[in-house]
Amino acid sequence: MNIGIIGTGNMGRMLVEALIEGKAISPASMIITNRTKSKALLLKDRYRDIKVKSTPREVALESDLVFVCVKPLDVYKILDEMKLHLSPEKCLISITSPISTSQIEKKILCSTARVIPSITNRALAGVSLITYGENCSDVWKAKIEELITKISVPVHIDESITRAASDIVSCGPAFFSYLLQSFIKAAVKETEIDEKKATIMASEMIVGLGELLKQGHYTLATLQEKVCVKGGITGEGIKVLDNELGDVFEHIFQATQAKFKEDLDKVESQFSNY
Repeated sequence: MNIGIIGTGNMGRMLVEALIEGKAISPASMIITNRTKSKALLLKDRYRDIKVKSTPREVALESDLVFVCVKPLDVYKILDEMKLHLSPEKCLISITSPISTSQIEKKILCSTARVIPSITNRALAGVSLITYGENCSDVWKAKIEELITKISVPVHIDESITRAASDIVSCGPAFFSYLLQSFIKAAVKETEIDEKKATIMASEMIVGLGELLKQGHYTLATLQEKVCVKGGITGEGIKVLDNELGDVFEHIFQATQAKFKEDLDKVESQFSNY
């Protein structure tokens, strides 16, 4: 099976690296393109057998499965460019949350799915969110499951929770790395610890926290109970968090939902003209 990747920006590049290093596909079976071709060629420098093409049309022509990894408002044009080469036996996957599988099915005849990845998939970890198109064949569903399982835990979602699920899975790593970075900066500012040591300690702490949860030793709630000794230092820190975080996370979801609605409206205006 040949897999095509349209767009080798942050997420497209991550998918190329994860799929190859997770042994989901060999470099010789991967065909890529990018608007700035030099970005695609950087991947070929690393994986010599990858094929680099000049246009999405060429990628679609030679691929069985195509991942579209571009900005939401660029998808419509690329579908137009590829649709004659996406015959019914092929499959197309979009990775962008504002575009539904039903919108894509208006323009192309092949099986479709939406797979929203996470940067954590680069470590062959984390979750990928999957929504299948109404006309996606059982054969392609099985193939997609097999591929995605090599790089992540596949979780199936309905359209109604697309944005919330994406905030947790796809945006979450950025949100929590920001919080961790702020945590480190505060330690450096308020104590005598240097940034290098604080970064090593905090990074290993977060990895260890992930392992505790993954291995099922604790839940989030029971972990806090185990660390917080009554009248102890951790409890004082939790009090500060409780008092000062306020509604910050509610505000994050409100902001992302508002931007998502804006993107949905722009995308709908494109697809409603078809």
